[in-house]
Amino acid sequence: MNEVIQDKLANLPSSPGVYLMKNAESQVIYVGKAVNLRNRVRSYFRAQPREAVKTKALVRHIEDFEYIVVGSETEALVLEMNLIKKYKPRYNVNLKDGKTYPYVRITKEDWPRIFVTRHVVRDGSRYFGPYPNVYELRQIINILYHIYRWRTCGKARFNQGEACLNAHIDLCHAPCVGGISEEAYGQMVEEVARFFSGKTEHLEAELQAKMQAASDRFEYEEAAGYRDQLKAIDHLNARQKAALQTKDDRDIVAMARNDWGAVIQVFFVRAGKILGRESYPMRQIDQSSDDEVLSSFLKQFYLSQERVPPTIYIDRETSDTEALAAHLTEKFDRRTIFHVPQRGDNKALVDLVQKNAQEALSKWRLSQDEKKARTEGALADLAAYLDLPAPPNRIECYDISNIQGSDSVASMVVFEKGRPKKDQYRRFKIKTVEGPNDFESMFEVITRRFRHASQERASDKDEGRFSHLPDLVIIDGGKGQLGYARRAMANEGYTAIPTFGLAKQEEILVHEDGSETRIPHDTPALYLIQRIRDESHRFAITYHRSLRGKRQLASILDDIPGIGPKRRQSLLTYFGSFSKIQSAGVEDLAKAPGISPALAQTIHDYLRTHQDLQARLRLKNARP
Repeated sequence: MNEVIQDKLANLPSSPGVYLMKNAESQVIYVGKAVNLRNRVRSYFRAQPREAVKTKALVRHIEDFEYIVVGSETEALVLEMNLIKKYKPRYNVNLKDGKTYPYVRITKEDWPRIFVTRHVVRDGSRYFGPYPNVYELRQIINILYHIYRWRTCGKARFNQGEACLNAHIDLCHAPCVGGISEEAYGQMVEEVARFFSGKTEHLEAELQAKMQAASDRFEYEEAAGYRDQLKAIDHLNARQKAALQTKDDRDIVAMARNDWGAVIQVFFVRAGKILGRESYPMRQIDQSSDDEVLSSFLKQFYLSQERVPPTIYIDRETSDTEALAAHLTEKFDRRTIFHVPQRGDNKALVDLVQKNAQEALSKWRLSQDEKKARTEGALADLAAYLDLPAPPNRIECYDISNIQGSDSVASMVVFEKGRPKKDQYRRFKIKTVEGPNDFESMFEVITRRFRHASQERASDKDEGRFSHLPDLVIIDGGKGQLGYARRAMANEGYTAIPTFGLAKQEEILVHEDGSETRIPHDTPALYLIQRIRDESHRFAITYHRSLRGKRQLASILDDIPGIGPKRRQSLLTYFGSFSKIQSAGVEDLAKAPGISPALAQTIHDYLRTHQDLQARLRLKNARP
């Protein structure tokens, strides 16, 4: 224990708070919360029992600590989770899955809208979910929309008092112009709400009747459409066929653990039906207790959710559930409890989830072992095929993307130990080459990459953006691009790094001396090369489309009569984005500097026409 720690321990308050342990490099290696900071932090520096291996390892690396005083244990719990997400400390159990689940939202408006969202806004809207499979949910929403035809436009568009394109093609009842009464529209919305509450019989009966009527009229194509809609609803019901005795909402959480890791399984039950389940594998928990693993999961998982059920069943007690329940109760203004059932149907359900967790853990370990063996084997085979001195730990692949030389960009993707290292990916905007010249573009990119490496290594930036050198470089292109890449590497002094070109069609690896290596089909080594190549192409084309899209949006403004570069920049500066310009009314557009009322009307009309054309294309693509 150094003097800095001794001084801080002597002055610790007896208040609730959060503490951050730091190593010699001032990196946060552990975040914890305490009801009494003085007692909790001091406990780390007392003699530890023999079995406290993790705590001993942590203390050996502590060179300093900080603490933050808060008003209550609940506040400490929330702050602790936020800091864990921010710093990702080495000695904390960290839930890597940060997904938010989709819900169905029925807005609280005079004429409600219905759509899929991942963000719950506490404004009186109704929400149904969560639904683990967003693809199936969007299919159901699409089917219901074509049946009920609720409004989809925003407030600004709705209040203009004119029917939109959806109304003209019979995909909206046009409440904005009195096409349906408020009472009838409300009944339609309630029917949709009943569907998502699990009461689908009324809709199935209606579709059956429509299908039969269409068949009786010999409109077999129309009848087939109703048949397909019924099948989709039946499929959803089949997914929800496991029903419970009660009709309330709840989650059931259970953990399975062995010496390799842990899996936590969550079942989502809504209106007495199991909507789905998710598994959360957790590794690097060797010295963590069951309490710490499950408690960390519950805090990180439920504090990140936009909506939680009132009852959450868990398979064992944890130390923080009382504080977590208090915070969730306050956040959602509704009592939330964590409960460990001891008998009856609820206990049987928790046992079922625990068995599923055990099964998921076994499958996860088996799949990870197989993946590791396959990846290691692929790297070893690749080294043999290419005559490398050792399996390549770090592989970099480069690709050029442009359309007739415009918005030319390049990608650099990195695979380490056969897996993508996405935080090491880099993208380049070509600066010195004009026109469609992939050879010179590749020369520029490779020069920039390895020149940065030399600069960072010369300044001892071991963790710089380009300081890590590859064991193998792949150029997505043939002998021509490879030659330019090798010339750039020679100029920067990196010719010792093995480099190959990858012919796009034949998937042949080309060496700079002109020799070729064809890796056998259906081998892990070839699959790895293909995956790296595809990832490089994806990353490059995504960046290219982004630049092209920004340029095209700017060109849309330039196409409007009376709009030049200065007025275009004035609009973008005033509104902040192209989407806000599109949604602005005439009066708002006229407030931008240099925009007269007449010009504002021209801009508004032009963009409205453009929006209608885009909407028509989307509807055409969305039709079942």
